Amino acid sequence: MPILLICFYIFAPNEKNIKARFINYPIVLSFIVFLIQTPSLILLAANFILKLKTLSLFEKGSYSILFFYSFLEAIFNFSFFYFLLDSIHRKIIMPKYFPYGNISNEKGLFKVSLQFLFRIFYVSVFILPIFLLIVTCLVSIEAETFKQNAFFHLIFICFICFGIIIRKNFISYFSVPLEKLKEGTCKVANGDYSQHIDVVSADIFGELADAFNNMTDALDLKTKRLITVQNSVVTGMASMIESRDNSTGGHVKRTSDCVLVFIEELRKNPDYAYLSDEFYNNVIKAAPMHDLGKIAVLDVILRKPGKFTDEEYEIMKVHSAEGARIVENVLSEVDDLMFKKIAINIAHYHHEKWNGTGYPEKIAGEDIPLEARIMALTDVFDALVSERCYKERFSFDLAFNIIEESLGTHFDPKLGKSFLLCRKKLIKLYETANATITF
Repeated sequence: MPILLICFYIFAPNEKNIKARFINYPIVLSFIVFLIQTPSLILLAANFILKLKTLSLFEKGSYSILFFYSFLEAIFNFSFFYFLLDSIHRKIIMPKYFPYGNISNEKGLFKVSLQFLFRIFYVSVFILPIFLLIVTCLVSIEAETFKQNAFFHLIFICFICFGIIIRKNFISYFSVPLEKLKEGTCKVANGDYSQHIDVVSADIFGELADAFNNMTDALDLKTKRLITVQNSVVTGMASMIESRDNSTGGHVKRTSDCVLVFIEELRKNPDYAYLSDEFYNNVIKAAPMHDLGKIAVLDVILRKPGKFTDEEYEIMKVHSAEGARIVENVLSEVDDLMFKKIAINIAHYHHEKWNGTGYPEKIAGEDIPLEARIMALTDVFDALVSERCYKERFSFDLAFNIIEESLGTHFDPKLGKSFLLCRKKLIKLYETANATITF
């Protein structure tokens, strides 16, 4: 019978609101179960009213108890069916057909208020069992059949136990979605705007979850747009600075592409399995910022068509520390602390050498941040294979030979071996770029 009622309700001739009917069926079917018992309540009340004058006081009390019991039983049946169907609906069926939620704004939904749920569950788990237990105990004591009715008393105790079980599940009905909302809110507070809460229901918690998910989607979209704008501004700044340099252009784009190829190789290397995707992605994003400090170098030095004097070279070396300062200022309002640190390190230390003879701090070995060691390889490689006003472009063979010979002196030897494995991809990258970019 319940299955027939479900099928009739969901697949009624009017197909316009079939989605809403599917979502509504726990409350609708439970209400139908309640209505089925309503005629007996009406007949009982009518019979009581008609016979009111002829009934004795004991009979009036019996009628009142019977009516009250029937009413409580109807509410209990309603809450039992609703609890059972809604639990299956929310935990199994709804997540399957609505994995992303967003059902609270569907037209035609019957939204059950928390006040109503509290009342029916209170009746079911407390008033009805206690009422039955008290009445049967009084009747049994009065009729001296307490021992003979022990089985019925046991049934009533089972009712109470069942009420406690329902109460526990009712508590979880509130605590579970609230806990999910709390966890999601904490993650959003920590900057993770991709959070979604998997509470799929047509009640207030479903509405809260949908509102939360819509909020995080909007925040995530706005954050990504801000990051895109930020990256565009940074890349634009780098390109403007590059236009003042003595290179023929494209260095920022090419080194960024080299970093991308290099990191693809590092991801496959088990020696670097401890590095997170977040680290790699931050290195890729920070790569265009490595030479921002050149903005502080005078044109007369930056654009000199030849080798620097010792004095000019010392002035040129200032761009690393100055770049770190500029990057720190540019990213001062950015919440991503890892990205800020990586970007500052790349700008500051990408000219340091493994043997400690680099600049600006003359640090050596693993004291040089890994991100700066990655940038150093790609920066030098591009300088070698690109044309400058003071030099011709080196061949790929010569460039790779120079890097290989510099492992352990200029470059991290282990990291450099991974870079050399990128040879084919880097050559292909530059040969492809050569069609559209002038070296």
